[in-house]
Order: sequence, then C-alpha cells, then structure tokens
Amino acid sequence: TERSAADYLVREGIDIERVHFVGNVMIDTLHYNLSRAQPIGDTLAEYGIDPRIADDPAGFALVTLHRPSNVDDPDILEGIVGCLGQISCELPLIFPIHPRTRARLEDFGLMERMASNRIMCTPPMGYLQLLGVMKESRVVLTDSGGIQEETTALGIPCVTLRENTERPITVTEGGNVLVGHDPRRIMAAVGEAISRRRGEPRRPEYWDGKASQRIATILRDWLPS
Repeated sequence: TERSAADYLVREGIDIERVHFVGNVMIDTLHYNLSRAQPIGDTLAEYGIDPRIADDPAGFALVTLHRPSNVDDPDILEGIVGCLGQISCELPLIFPIHPRTRARLEDFGLMERMASNRIMCTPPMGYLQLLGVMKESRVVLTDSGGIQEETTALGIPCVTLRENTERPITVTEGGNVLVGHDPRRIMAAVGEAISRRRGEPRRPEYWDGKASQRIATILRDWLPS
C-alpha cells in the first residue's frame, strides 16, 4: 500500500522480487462508493438531527471512538469526553457511538455529559452513511485505522487518539496527527486543524482508486496461460 511497507516485508524474510507495490485497495473502495454515499442531510434527519448543521459555514467535527486503550480506562475516557465538550463550543460534533464505547460511558457515569445539543450522539452508522458524513466534515477525531486512510484520501484533517499507527503514510503524506489521549495534545491538534483551510488532498502514490486493476494485471501475468 506504500513503498515503506516493502522494508517490513524484507525484514520478515520475504524476497523483494515477490513484492509488488500496487497502492491501497481500501481507497479503491472509497472512490467506488463516494457517489453512492448517503447524503448527510438524509442521515441526520434519520437520527432526528437538524440537517442544517451541515450548512453551517463553521462546519462540524466527526468523532469515532472504540479502542479499549481509550474507552476501558475511566480516567482516560473522562479526559476525552472533557475534550469533546470543549471542542463542541467551537464546532458541533457528530458522534456515532460504538456499542463498546456506549457501555463504558454508561458504566463510568459519563453518558449524561454527552447530553448537549452541540454533541449529536447516534447509534453506529453504516458505511455509506458514515462516508456521507465524513466527506463533509471539517475535522475527524478517531482511533480507527481505516478512517485515517480515508481522511487522507479525502484531504480531511484527522486527529488520531493513538500513540502509533499502522498507516504511517497518513502522517508523513496526509493530514493525520497522532495525539494519544492527552487532552492538551488533543485540543492543540484540533485547534490547528480548525484554523487551517481545507485544501486539495495530498494523495499518496497510487492511492488513485486503481490498485485492484494493478493487482489483476500482476496476477494475469503470473498465472499460467
């Protein structure tokens, strides 16, 4: 999916002659589905949220959160919830809540702190729903690996609530910033993202929606006729 990945494969003992750089098939899926994404207004209305939020010039932030390292520790989760409350003073938040996260919010008595007309909590969204929301967002806060890739391809600033990532190219060539769960780092990264104008995507090499075509060509040449 990225040139640096070949180094790791070599360290695992894979012959470099057997490695082919083709791009990222997940981005193929993204490009294929962009035109099929559910309009954000339809999704918001479905969950009883005023669709006009999508028309606010200030924009909105999308939040996804599910990793045990973020949601299973009450102190860490409380710190993140506090950040969401502060961020919501600047931008409204759309927060599709993962079942694990909802359970921990309830267990730790934090769910009531999410009761704000600036933090719009919904059940988990389907892929086409979430894609329709994500592509219109001003900034995304997440601990999801896939969303780091999708925001990079879409040119959307991403604040990742992790200390590391399996997708380093999203940091070196995209708009992804790793902040862990430190509230100060979270707030600083979100503030910087809000202050930046959204530009054209800095698309990594071969993240063009044609990875599957390259794979098919390689397989066709490799298979016996």
